[in-house]
Amino acid sequence: MAVVALAGGLGAPGVTTAAMALLVTWPLAEGHRVILAEADPDGGAILPGALQGTLGNTHGLRNLAIAARQGQLVEAFWRQLVDVTDAGSRDRLVLPGLYDPAHASAMEPVWQPLARLFTGIGVHGHDVLVDLGRRGAFGPSAVLAQRADVVLVVARSTLRSLQSAQVRLEALRESVGGSVEVGMLLVDEGPFSKEEVRKTLGVPVTAVLPWQPKEAKVLSDGAEQPRRFESGALMRSARSAAVRVRELVEVRRSRLAPPPGPVEGRVVSHAR
Repeated sequence: MAVVALAGGLGAPGVTTAAMALLVTWPLAEGHRVILAEADPDGGAILPGALQGTLGNTHGLRNLAIAARQGQLVEAFWRQLVDVTDAGSRDRLVLPGLYDPAHASAMEPVWQPLARLFTGIGVHGHDVLVDLGRRGAFGPSAVLAQRADVVLVVARSTLRSLQSAQVRLEALRESVGGSVEVGMLLVDEGPFSKEEVRKTLGVPVTAVLPWQPKEAKVLSDGAEQPRRFESGALMRSARSAAVRVRELVEVRRSRLAPPPGPVEGRVVSHAR
């Protein structure tokens, strides 16, 4: 299964909102799960936002640092996940982020084993979305991007946001090398088209989400859903984006797959 990291630049390009949109629209086969891990070193937004502070600080990334020191990272990880489905199906789960950026230093020994965990649980039919925020693709937590299948840089189609994204993209390519697919998830707020962005930044625009502030607040702040939210432009685009990201993962894996070797012991029958 897939490990997909999302990263942003300066300002508020909408990384967490985009990650939440992918989480709730991600295509799932029966018995599979998708997990959104909020791994922004600057602190998380899902607990006070989408979850409306209902859990306090009882769940989240900070608790994994404590568990890791006790050799219980894997067991603690599953206990920290929060179900965001109305039906309680536990197939769309969130690992809330740090509630205090000061805790980021305690996470430094945890990023590496956490990256291995994300890769490993894919064997059991789970996809992982990793919200890296503005700084998470670099520094101690960069391993989360380096071990992902795909890294998407989220930016609005404004000059300010795209200039920030360009700097991030250059550093990201150097950090992850050629083993990770890098693309952009564009939030269509400004005057620049998908094709203009692709040509200027030299990176494929994997998907585009419309600029829909009212609908976005449902995902970012737990606001009341407007009428026809599920069939609205944001959710329709998010479903298409999720499918496109899955396709990008398959492209990456086919590119890295070893070439088929010769068939040993092949017997050619001459029976008539």
